[in-house]
Amino acid sequence: MAKKEEAPNMVASFAEFKELKNIDKTTMISVLEESFRNVLAKMFGTDENLDVIMNPDKGDVQIFQNLQVVADGEVTDPNTQISLSDARADQDPDVEIGEEHTKEIFFADFGRRAILTLRQTLQSKILDLQKEAIYNKFKELEGELVTGEVYQTWSRETLLLDDDKNELLLPKSESIPGDFFRKGETVRAVVANVDNKNNNPKITVSRTNENFLRRLFELEVPEIHDGLINIRAVARIPGERAKIAVESYDERIDPVGACVGVKGSRIHGIVRELRNENIDVINYTSNPSLFIQRALSPAKISSIRLDEDEKKAEVFLRPDEVSLAIGKGGLNIKLASMLTGYIIDVYRDTEETFEEDIYLDEFKDEIDSWVIEAIKNIGCVTAKSVLATPREVLIEKADLEEDTVDQVLGVLRAEFED
Repeated sequence: MAKKEEAPNMVASFAEFKELKNIDKTTMISVLEESFRNVLAKMFGTDENLDVIMNPDKGDVQIFQNLQVVADGEVTDPNTQISLSDARADQDPDVEIGEEHTKEIFFADFGRRAILTLRQTLQSKILDLQKEAIYNKFKELEGELVTGEVYQTWSRETLLLDDDKNELLLPKSESIPGDFFRKGETVRAVVANVDNKNNNPKITVSRTNENFLRRLFELEVPEIHDGLINIRAVARIPGERAKIAVESYDERIDPVGACVGVKGSRIHGIVRELRNENIDVINYTSNPSLFIQRALSPAKISSIRLDEDEKKAEVFLRPDEVSLAIGKGGLNIKLASMLTGYIIDVYRDTEETFEEDIYLDEFKDEIDSWVIEAIKNIGCVTAKSVLATPREVLIEKADLEEDTVDQVLGVLRAEFED
């Protein structure tokens, strides 16, 4: 006599779910029930008259079949009907024709094939849930920092595995020039894109994305992490150079000094992570003219003409400052444009114009510092650039009193008259 097939190990099936992260108990029960119903529907032709009760705490399931009671010999569909005699014999002695009889059925009675089908269906559902959970988890992490171990490197991409063995793809195009990874090495990157085509999550990470630089600063600078310093803009040419504009919400905190750290202690770690990518940290200002001046550092500009509607800036510099403004390979001016959002054109002032010109900072003994800063904020950095600006413009744009402007003009004119 053939050995009766044992009931499926439901405890093991429930345990599989308990190991899954991000799967709540309600979803777990729902999927298990759906798996049973799918198999039962194939066996009985329908599951509409079946009640499937899951008992996750005990690790078992109960199945009840609701059958219509008909007269003996009139059963036409045994999956939906039961004869009066059979119903009364099945612990329901008072049932009558036309009533409903509930019969408990045991899954183990359906044999090995049914149990195998259930297990395969359940495994498929679990796999789908796992993929959905992975997609949802990393979709929420887009732009955030993740860490993975190098599993394999190909010519066009590197495969990383995180602590949960999720696969992270780092394309060559998202790697910093100079990146070279060995198997087993730990790599940091940000989640750049999460795709779920055909329910097959694909997680792409990046080390060139500007968010990578933001997250590294958040790690290294506690004031940024705590919200005391805000990163207002980032511009990067990966592996070469970057500029980052920061501002502080606390007047007692120097945002640039906090980001750089004592003797560069904080920024050095970030530079190493970015394969020696040079990083310029500047103070952010909502004044576009001053922001452009700072973005073009270390060059010192003479004056600026802005077209705020077209987002264009004409910058005038001494001849010896032009190369500094442009930078090696044009990197400095390109990054300044990216950081400020302005198209910046650099113009060389003639040597004659600036033979006797003087930077405004040289007049701090005769002009208050706050007045000098107000004038510099409208793009006038040298004495002659101020003298070339109409008096009305200085009063209106620099928001200075007429007497103050007249005093400044008097000091500057006296300098050149002498």
